Amino acid sequence: MSSPSKKSLLYKILKWRYRNISNKNFILLLSILVGFAAGLISLLLKNLTHLIQVVLESDIISWQTSFYFIIPVIGLLIVYIITEFIFKKNVRSAIPLILHSLSKKDGIIKSIHGYLPLILAPITVGFGGSVGLLGPAIGSGSTLSSDICTLVKISGKTRFLLIGCAAAGAISAVFKSPLAGLVFAVEVFSLDLTLASLLPLLFASVSAIITSYFFLGDEVLFRFEVIEKFDIYDTPFYIILGIGTAFASIYFTKMYFGILHFFDRFSKKIHRLLIGGLAIGIMLYFIPPLYGEGLGFINDLLHGDHFKAIGKTPFDSITENIWIVIALLTGITVFKAVAMTATFAAGGSGGVFIPTMVMGSSLGNVVSKVINNLGLGFEVSEANFTLLGMAGLIAGVLHAPLTSIFLIAEITSSYELFVPLMITTSISFFISKNKMEHNIYTTELAEQGHLLTHDKDQTVLTLMNLEECIETNFIAVKPNYTLKQLLSEAVAKSNRNLFPVTDDFDHLIGMVTLDDIRDIMFDITMYHKIKVETLMSQTSTIIIYEQDNVKTVMQKFQDTGAWNLPVIKDGKYFGFISKSKLLTSYRRKLINFT
Repeated sequence: MSSPSKKSLLYKILKWRYRNISNKNFILLLSILVGFAAGLISLLLKNLTHLIQVVLESDIISWQTSFYFIIPVIGLLIVYIITEFIFKKNVRSAIPLILHSLSKKDGIIKSIHGYLPLILAPITVGFGGSVGLLGPAIGSGSTLSSDICTLVKISGKTRFLLIGCAAAGAISAVFKSPLAGLVFAVEVFSLDLTLASLLPLLFASVSAIITSYFFLGDEVLFRFEVIEKFDIYDTPFYIILGIGTAFASIYFTKMYFGILHFFDRFSKKIHRLLIGGLAIGIMLYFIPPLYGEGLGFINDLLHGDHFKAIGKTPFDSITENIWIVIALLTGITVFKAVAMTATFAAGGSGGVFIPTMVMGSSLGNVVSKVINNLGLGFEVSEANFTLLGMAGLIAGVLHAPLTSIFLIAEITSSYELFVPLMITTSISFFISKNKMEHNIYTTELAEQGHLLTHDKDQTVLTLMNLEECIETNFIAVKPNYTLKQLLSEAVAKSNRNLFPVTDDFDHLIGMVTLDDIRDIMFDITMYHKIKVETLMSQTSTIIIYEQDNVKTVMQKFQDTGAWNLPVIKDGKYFGFISKSKLLTSYRRKLINFT
C-alpha cells in the first residue's frame, strides 16, 4: 500500500483534534507552540547577527577599526543585491505590515515578507546598520503564526490572537520580560485583554522565555540592579525628563517620516543606497555609537562608563570636559533617528524599537548629567535617568506607556522605579499623543483608513470588506430609452426597483426608480413619448471604489439619508451599496469579532 498523502494525514489529525481537544484548549496549545517558535526565531536572528559581527571583527577585515564606517554600506549593498536580483521583493517594515494584514487580509501574511527579514536583518545589523532586530523577530514570528493558523484551519479573531502571541513571545525572549511582551501585544496590536486572550498571551510569553533560558541560560541584554531608590524631591526632574522625552518622541517620528519622504524622490533604489550609505558613513565617522543596534552603548551608560559608550571619536582629546561629553551624547540623541531612518531608506531591514531605546537612554543620561553639573547642588542617578529616558521614548514614539513601564521594571528585576516610570511615561505619552494621534507604526495605516483600534465600532468598520457589500445585479439603461424600452428591457427582467442610467462608455449619469414611473408605467399612450433622460434623477453622492472605505461609506449614508448609493470603479458604473446590506454585513462582522 502507498503511504497516505500529507493532505489526508493532516485531515486525519484535524479530525482527531476536533473530536478530542476543545477549541479553547487547542488555542492554548497553539499559543505555546507560537511562543516557542517566536523564541527560536529571536535567538536565530541574534546568533546570525553575532556571527556576522564576529567575522567582521576578525583578521578577515583587518582594516575594520580604521574604516568601520564603510562596512554598513557594504551590508546595505548585499541587502540590495539579495532583494533586487535574487528574491526581487521590497523590504517592508514588519509591524505596519502585520497591522495591515490584520485589518485588511484577515491576518494572512505573505511568507516572503515575513521570512525574508531572517536573512536581511542580520546582514543589515551585523554590518553596522543603525536599526534593531526586534521588529524582524516579531514579523517572522507573526508570519509563522499565520501559516500555522492556515495549516490547521483557524481564521478570524483567533488568528489575530495568535499573531499577538508571536509578538509577545518575541519581546519575552529578547528581553526576558514576559509581562512587557503581553502588554505590548495589547497596546500595539489593539487586542482585547479578556480572560480568553490573557491565557494564550501568558502561555506564549512563558513558552518564549523558557526557550530563551534553555539556550542562553541567565544571559540578558541588560544586567542592571537599581541601587538608588525613589526620592520624592527628584519629582520635578522626572517631570522635566517626561517633557523632554515627549518632544524627543515627536522629533523622532517627524524625522522618520520626513527622511523617508525625502528619499521617495529618488525612484531608483541604487540612488537611495548611495545617498543613504554616504550619510550613514559620515555620521558614523563622527559618532561611532550609531554603529549597529546600540545595545552595548546602553549597557555602558547603565554602568556609568560614558567614555566607553561614546568610543573613539575625532574629539577624544577634549572629552575630559564633561560638557563635551554631554554634547557628544546629545549628538547621539539627535542623530540616532537620522541614522536609523537613513538605513531603512537605503534599503536596510530592521526595527525601530531598540533604536528608540538607544535614543531614550542617551537623552536620559544627558538630562541627568546636566542636572548634576549645573553647580546648583542637585544630584540624581545617571543610571536611573538612563532607564527612565528609554521608557519615556518608548511611551512617546510607540504610544505604549504600559509596555515601557513593565519592560524597565522587568529589566531591573525591581519595582523601585515604578513611580518615576509612571511620571515620566505618562507625561511623554500625554504630550506626544496630543501632538500626534497615531504612533510611528500606525500613522500611514490610519491615513489609509486601515488601522485597528480598541474602539470596537471603528475596528469592525475597518475589518469589513467594502466589495462584499456591493450589489451588481442591477440592469443598466440608456438615457435615450423610451418608457416602453425601460419597462421591457429592465423593469420586466429585474427584481430591483432601481435602474442606473449609463452612457455608451458606462459612465453613470443618473438613475431611475420605480417610484419615478409608477404613475405612468401602465399608460400606453406615453410609451413612445417619454424617454429615460426625462425620468432619471441626478446622483449627488457616489461611492468611489478606489478611495472610499466602509467608514466613509457609512458616513455618506448618514449625511444623505439615502437607502442606496452607486459605486464607481475606474470612473465607470460598478454597482450599488444599500444601507440594509451594509448594516447586515456590519452586524455579522460584529458578531464574529466579539
